[in-house]
Amino acid sequence: MTTPTAIEMNCTTGEVTERELTAAEIAQREADAAAYAVRKAEEDAAAEAAAAAKASGQAKLAALGLTADEIAALSK
Repeated sequence: MTTPTAIEMNCTTGEVTERELTAAEIAQREADAAAYAVRKAEEDAAAEAAAAAKASGQAKLAALGLTADEIAALSK
């Protein structure tokens, strides 16, 4: 596997430099990726819980005798 690289551009001179990432930069990149994965999983779980709660609420309203149109009107 090749070492990841960074591309740096000096906006004043227009000089572009490509260099390998340092060990610290690679470790930070991996830590950031792990943190993102955890945050994404938490967000997905929260969205699934919200969808399940909404479906449960709609089912309870239907059990009370409300029509689909009435439930939709309440959901707005």
